[in-house]
Amino acid sequence: MKKARVLFVSQEITPYLEETPMSTIGRFLPQGIQERGREIRTFMPKYGCVNERRNQLHEVIRLSGMNLIINDNDHPLIIKVASIQSARMQVYFIDNEDFFSRKHALVDAKGKQFDDNDERSIFFNRGVIETVKKLGWAPDIIHCHGWFTGLMPIYIKKL
Repeated sequence: MKKARVLFVSQEITPYLEETPMSTIGRFLPQGIQERGREIRTFMPKYGCVNERRNQLHEVIRLSGMNLIINDNDHPLIIKVASIQSARMQVYFIDNEDFFSRKHALVDAKGKQFDDNDERSIFFNRGVIETVKKLGWAPDIIHCHGWFTGLMPIYIKKL
């Protein structure tokens, strides 16, 4: 019998961002599913506040290199990966300098939402889909965590 494939799309995962109820779920739910014999892939945005050196992120050249068009503008899709060693779990990061280089995730230092969060969400969700297609990996189940991933079901239905 084939292992079920589960895709986790999260707006935040600890230890890459500060610990919140959502980032904790983003961290431990995929691990628990993997420990129960399922095949998983986990994705989150590579916000500017994610420390690449400390978390040992590196670019996956074979997956990077395509562009996504958002509002008639071409944006390069960069895929990075890191491992949570204690969980034996890889996390793929969707990156783009225009959308994710800021030092805050979804709100600025004063707590105000970024004006382009809609475009950032579109880029992230489409980037996950394109990366999964490039991996040649079709999930049986997709878990979306956080409003930032809210477009994923619409894109999946359309595809």
